[in-house]
Amino acid sequence: MASSKYITTSLIDDTSGEVLDELYQATREFTQSKKDSEKIIKNLIKIVIKLAVLYRNNQFNPDEIALMEKLKRKVHQMAMTVVSFYQVEYTFDRNVLSKLLNECRELLHQVTQRHLTAKSHGRINNVFDHFSNCEFLAALYNPFGPFKIHLQRLCEGVNKMLDDDNI
Repeated sequence: MASSKYITTSLIDDTSGEVLDELYQATREFTQSKKDSEKIIKNLIKIVIKLAVLYRNNQFNPDEIALMEKLKRKVHQMAMTVVSFYQVEYTFDRNVLSKLLNECRELLHQVTQRHLTAKSHGRINNVFDHFSNCEFLAALYNPFGPFKIHLQRLCEGVNKMLDDDNI
């Protein structure tokens, strides 16, 4: 993953890189599989890059642009929810967060339907199947669990991205 990491770090800002690192670490600890966690994060990066390339090259029609704007708002809402659940004790609801993630998945599939291959849509499902998994979310948000430091760093990064209007 070293060459992929170099390429990725040259394409994204430090905060996004730190968020990806925390997602990787939490995923690796949860799955107990280096291979699976690397695949999930690689798929996440591929999806984001493909979406950015399509968007920047004006490949979306007006309906897809409207869906893309809706996706941006939903991702922003999800990011705010992630941070809020961390900052306000006893507010975490795995079903709410899982639902938001699955709504993002559906919008992403709709936006990219005519642009991406079935394999790429499979990558979207791979990423969202993992991150919307209620057991993963419960483990991540367990205040006494081993993921506490990852959640803290993840939320600090996401909060910074929100402050900088990068999400």
